[in-house]
Amino acid sequence: MISFDILNAIYSYLYEESSSVNFKMKGFFDKIYLNRYAFPESFDDQKSRSQIKNCGFNNGFEVLNFIFSQIDIEPLDLELLTPDASYDFIHIQFHSDVTSYNTENKKKKNVLHNFIIFFCCDDGSPETNSYRILYQKKSYFTSYISSLLKCQYIKNAIIESEINEETIKDFETVLIATCQYLHIELPEIVSAPNLLLEEFTQHHFEELLCLITRNKVELKIIKKQAKKMFAKHKLSSEENEFYEDNYEFFESVNCWNSDWKFEPEDAEYFISEMIEDEFSFDYPEETYSHDLFPYLQSALAKRDLELMSINTMCDSYLFFVAYRGDVSRILELANILDVQIDRL
Repeated sequence: MISFDILNAIYSYLYEESSSVNFKMKGFFDKIYLNRYAFPESFDDQKSRSQIKNCGFNNGFEVLNFIFSQIDIEPLDLELLTPDASYDFIHIQFHSDVTSYNTENKKKKNVLHNFIIFFCCDDGSPETNSYRILYQKKSYFTSYISSLLKCQYIKNAIIESEINEETIKDFETVLIATCQYLHIELPEIVSAPNLLLEEFTQHHFEELLCLITRNKVELKIIKKQAKKMFAKHKLSSEENEFYEDNYEFFESVNCWNSDWKFEPEDAEYFISEMIEDEFSFDYPEETYSHDLFPYLQSALAKRDLELMSINTMCDSYLFFVAYRGDVSRILELANILDVQIDRL
């Protein structure tokens, strides 16, 4: 998937249709963001010019030449540049796949990844036929020029210090989803399921509520609540807040609302209430609050259960217990419906 043909097709869309695209895909935390930038016009404003000066350069072309010198592209002759000279690149930003596990069965962190692609001519070609990739993780480009200059060159796609095989695999998966979203034909050798999220419906809310409550709430109550949620969601107001809008419902279906600090005894009591069975677990002395999660999950796993949380956007948890076999679908539905549900 990491090929000139694919990257150039994505660039062509960003050039011809829209310079900025974002979408959601299955399994990945937050949206995938694709942007096309160009030297000098994308950085010809007061803020960017100040950033350029602060980084020790006089203009955007000097920045570009410095980057070219790091990625095996012949620098520009600044004296020969025409007034309309412009040099594009694309920036693909995403968080790592949240559904993947490593060999120790530990969830990967939601690490932010930035891939920067410059295009160039190789082997004396008169036309653009190749590309260079820069990479940076964990950082948002709040000071764009500075962040761009700190990116690492992935020479010939060799996996180096800051990037590993999982990240390369995630990047390839993102490229597949991008092609599906932009209706770019995939290479014949690539076989992939549809990675794009379903368009949400009232049924998605019903399914999510059934899984959160482990099918222990009457279906007519679920349908009534899902109808309210769907109607509210369609308004698309920034004031709509999933937790607050549905607080009374979740309080009534045996969720556990706790502040950030809780005792082991609290966990045992409320989880016993939620699963309607006596629950206890082993933990080291002087262990409290979120440090209890590994021990809670280990004990719940023996019952094929997992503790999860609806993000309240404040200093508290709204815990619920799910069947472990439903966790992936809960996270997928949360992504479709833009509901923040956390694994613990």
